[in-house]
Amino acid sequence: MDNRPIGVFDSGLGGLTAVKELEKVLPEESIVYFGDTGRVPYGNRSRETILRYARQDMAFLLDHGVKAILAACGTVSSVARSVGEGLDVPYFDVIGPTVKAAARATKNGRIGVIGTAATIASGSYREMLLRINQKFEVFPQACPLFVPLVENAFISPQEEITRLVAERYLAPMRESGVDTLILGCTHYPIISPTIASVMGRGVVLIDSGREAARALADTLRSMDLLSVDACRENRYFITDTLENFSGVAELFLGHSVQGHTERIDIEKF
Repeated sequence: MDNRPIGVFDSGLGGLTAVKELEKVLPEESIVYFGDTGRVPYGNRSRETILRYARQDMAFLLDHGVKAILAACGTVSSVARSVGEGLDVPYFDVIGPTVKAAARATKNGRIGVIGTAATIASGSYREMLLRINQKFEVFPQACPLFVPLVENAFISPQEEITRLVAERYLAPMRESGVDTLILGCTHYPIISPTIASVMGRGVVLIDSGREAARALADTLRSMDLLSVDACRENRYFITDTLENFSGVAELFLGHSVQGHTERIDIEKF
């Protein structure tokens, strides 16, 4: 048993989708969340910059004594896969669990992948899907505007601008006949109603944050690292203004984060 918190990091708000799932499957666990809201998005950065950011993010979490780290960021998971090597605590990214879920879900072997420009350019999802089954047909699509739309709270299914952007990005994917769509960025589940509406019935959406959170929970159980303290306390750290984060975070999580959020200088790590 281990009462230390779980560490979760992302470029901004998207990783809260993983936190929400962790709260469901591991209700007694404390979580330290780091959202790099001052440098979001990561998806249009160079590999070297993404690696540097990810190392700083993890150093911050380790400084808070976490027992495991979840990179709830599709860009880091795709472009900087080696960043978790050599850690003294278990490290998880979103790709492996997500790919396995998509492979189980597809009936026709046609799988779409949407993500940031860096994630799609890396080819990481396609590579891992083809390792599972070389007959899979994989259709990638970069959706760089989705992250800023989410970060700026354009998340309602009634938001016309979000739907127009989704139509533009997803029309080729819909026409390709995919029956499974990987949401390869943890920001994207926040607008999944819009994405589902555009894709139409019969297309299964795979939430990368949810799948990663479930995989982490399974591993902690198997390693006997679950908490025995029911006094859960989540803490949220960001690099930009608290006001913008708190309001939107409460919409995502369904509960208040007031009094549990702090702005930090990540360049110190």
